Amino acid sequence: MPVEAHFDQPYAGNTNHKQMLDLYLPKQRKSDKPLPVIVYIHGGGWINGDRLGGAGGMIVAAAMGNYAGVSVGYRLSNEAKWPAQIYDCKAAIRWIRGHAKEFNLDADHIGVWGTSAGGHLVSMLGTSGGVKELEGSLGEFTQLSSRVTCVINFCGPEDFTMPMMFNKDGTPAEHDPAVEGLLGGDIISKHDAAVQASPVTYVTPDDAPMLTAQGTKDQRVSFKHAERIDAALRKAGVESRFIPVTNGGHGFKSKELDKRVFQFLDQHLRGIKTEIADGPVPDEMPVKKP
Repeated sequence: MPVEAHFDQPYAGNTNHKQMLDLYLPKQRKSDKPLPVIVYIHGGGWINGDRLGGAGGMIVAAAMGNYAGVSVGYRLSNEAKWPAQIYDCKAAIRWIRGHAKEFNLDADHIGVWGTSAGGHLVSMLGTSGGVKELEGSLGEFTQLSSRVTCVINFCGPEDFTMPMMFNKDGTPAEHDPAVEGLLGGDIISKHDAAVQASPVTYVTPDDAPMLTAQGTKDQRVSFKHAERIDAALRKAGVESRFIPVTNGGHGFKSKELDKRVFQFLDQHLRGIKTEIADGPVPDEMPVKKP
């Protein structure tokens, strides 16, 4: 394997397997300079999945020689309710900074990437930097910043005060088990938690640049969520790149999207100026017709 793996790193100062991360370093670095870091946070409705879901992508990223890759685990909603998940993710970012010298990492250039529930959590990392109520007190590096440099958000929920799912007739779904599992109740009875868990709540001009990709036929997370975060970031003067994936569902594949993602990462993490194309991209794994 062209990478050096450091598995099961306990970022929260305990032995909970969910509160660990895996670090992937290139065996052949393209430079002696500290490596910028790409952090992947997995999806699964906050109830399923684990950090192994991000292993493949982070190994590929690290093998290029220009980045370190990190895949982060976090407590799922059957173990802990919100805001435990963002506490975990922020502790993981602080751990990376705390161990930057040990692994020759660039603590000033950390990008985060996530899909679905992971897209939500990376969006939160991008917008809630410095929000004390969401920092938590996990791990040994609480004095360090949990801010990130840039965000890659694939189909992440952005505003929990609005539904994620809609019925076939276009009306909002009355209940969403994933959201209710995360918040501990529906978005009406848990309104304050819904507001607190929404990345759009915290948008300010100093937020990290964000690239959002969303399938135009996503049946799990409404396209409106992507529109909402894009509009909020642009209004605040934050760089926001919104890429609709034509005919994409809740999951998609596009070589053009992959190209734009790494151009975005190279620009913000490595300082490589490049022209990133705008506009939608076609899904190469289109939604199957019934």
